[in-house]
Parts: sequence; C-alpha cells; structure tokens
Amino acid sequence: MNRLKRCTLIGILFVSVTGTLSHFLYQFSGNCFLTGLFSPVGESTWEHMKLLFFPMLFYSLWMSACLRKEEPGVVSALALGNLAGCALIPIIFYTYSGVLGFHLLSLDILTFLISVLAAFYLAYRLTPGSKAGKYETLLAAAVILLMLLFFIFTYNPPGIELFAEP
Repeated sequence: MNRLKRCTLIGILFVSVTGTLSHFLYQFSGNCFLTGLFSPVGESTWEHMKLLFFPMLFYSLWMSACLRKEEPGVVSALALGNLAGCALIPIIFYTYSGVLGFHLLSLDILTFLISVLAAFYLAYRLTPGSKAGKYETLLAAAVILLMLLFFIFTYNPPGIELFAEP
C-alpha cells in the first residue's frame, strides 16, 4: 500500500473517531469558551460541521508535512476535500430530513461518516499529479475564512436555519 493511500485511510479513521469524540468535548470541558471554538456548542447543523472541519484540518497539517515533497498537490487536495466534506453535511442533512419530514440520529451519524469518506476520497483522487496546486493560496484562504466563521458564529450565530437548534 502506498503512503498516500495509507495516510488517507488513517485520516478517515482519525477524523471519524476524533470528530465523534469532539461532539461531547464542550460539555465535558465544563463549557470552556476555547473548547467551544473547536467543537460543537449546540446541536445546529453549523456546529456539527465542526466535527469534520477541525479534525480534518489538524490531520491535514500532519499529512501535508509527511507527503508534500512526493505529492505537491496534497495541500490543495486536502483543503478542497475539507471544504467539500463540510458542505456535504448540510446538503445531506437538509435533503434527507426534508424528504422524511424529520431527522434521525442514525442518519445524522451516517451523514457525518459519508461526509468524512467523501472529503478524503476527493483529496485522495485529486492529490496525484494535481493541478490544484495553483489554487493552493485560494483554497488555504477559503479554509482560513471558514475557520474564522466557525469562531465568530459559535457564540454569535446569525438568525437563519443553518444555525438554529433542531
């Protein structure tokens, strides 16, 4: 198994486990302000996007450091994968809950896992011979912007459905 595939599989496991555990981190921390910036402080769809975003961001930093010399497109591919995975969470959630008229915990968990798999699959497919490298600055800026939005909207959410508690 090549290094890219191994790192991708480890990443899927890492993000799935740490994302799941981070769901409870804010409560276990005694509602620590700093912890709330990186883990969900509520049950809104927006807050649940953090379950994928921050674990994948941290793992991407490690994976990029390990593979960047042999796979120059890895940074861009991981950034795009992270953004796409985060976008999939509300897309899948609102689609299935709109069709059913309600949401189920089991489908919420499945939504998270599908989004993690899709994020890493996209990154894996785009990394080798990636031309996305020329967009590295733009993708990094988009990831940084999303991170800042998570920080801002955690404690000051806009009054729209994405930020509402179910």
